[in-house]
Amino acid sequence: MSTARRVLGVAAGAVGVAAAGTALRVAQRHRIIARRGVGDETPFGSLRSEPLTVVADDGLPLHVEIDELDPQLVEGSGRRSRASRPRRLAELTVVFVHGYALNLDSWHFQRAAYRGLVRAVYFDQRSHGRSGRSAEEHATIEQCGRDLMRIIDQAVPDGPVVLVGHSMGGMTIVALAEEYPEIFGDRVVGVGLIATTAGGVEPHRVVLPLLPSTLGGQAAQRLVAALARGHKAVDRFRRVGRSVALVATDELSFGDAVPARYVEFVDQMLSATPFGVVADFFPTFGTLDKFETVHAMSSVPTAIICGTSDRLTPIEHSRRLHALIEGSTLLECPGAGHMVMLERHDQVNAELDQLLAAAGDLVDER
Repeated sequence: MSTARRVLGVAAGAVGVAAAGTALRVAQRHRIIARRGVGDETPFGSLRSEPLTVVADDGLPLHVEIDELDPQLVEGSGRRSRASRPRRLAELTVVFVHGYALNLDSWHFQRAAYRGLVRAVYFDQRSHGRSGRSAEEHATIEQCGRDLMRIIDQAVPDGPVVLVGHSMGGMTIVALAEEYPEIFGDRVVGVGLIATTAGGVEPHRVVLPLLPSTLGGQAAQRLVAALARGHKAVDRFRRVGRSVALVATDELSFGDAVPARYVEFVDQMLSATPFGVVADFFPTFGTLDKFETVHAMSSVPTAIICGTSDRLTPIEHSRRLHALIEGSTLLECPGAGHMVMLERHDQVNAELDQLLAAAGDLVDER
């Protein structure tokens, strides 16, 4: 074969691959565009599925909801944007893991976008939402990692899994990777880490947002411990001081100006979490140091997402994770805060679409 023909053959192959990739991206973008606004049209907290109880290894009941695939949406129901979704993604189950002092409703915009298009599992972490109240000694990131393993075993007994975690939910996935690294590349075929870290977080910013920034470390630990002893009185004060709490939520959760109902929604989740729960989990963040355990995620597509104005898990944490997880992608959302999956939900969902496509490719290769 002549050199010219070989060059032309390589070029033609490259064009074919590029065209296929472009077609996939166009299909993904078409779906994203079509689903824009779905979350805003749906009242916060209204997305529900038949509840399932998964019992953790210490006997604690965990509240789980599963959005099953809608075959009409996957196979095509006359709406081109839905029919164009790659069918191999129907094999995946996505497990969403929420953050500290929140609940499964925090995934509102992701749930609205993916509902029926992919099998998705949502659950309330221990002591949060509708799950049981944990004993204080089990309120740890390590226990949350074991809870996630139990969720996978019982809610996703078969098939490939993509894990997506926000804040403490991301730390939960890191704890899972530390204890069960063998499932990454086997059961787990993709990971999304949103506004999270593997260590070095300062949780006093969450519970004491209006106190001077110099009050950190051991001083914050002592104050939270003291407040925990009178946690019922603290909860009453939080209810009375809602206007102050709303301002603090806006400052800590968002970077840009967002609709008031976004702030109210997050504040409602925070306010619904008893201060005793906040205090129980507080110590575990100060000792979290698992950066050396994230390498297991290098075996699967990993998307790291963070807002550049995140005051709780600053962008430097995500950049460090990106540097440690080989092959990972990093999406920095300029000006966005800690609740980036609400604040920039279209951008986050577009990145998650790319993650699911990459996870689907990995499944195809096996």
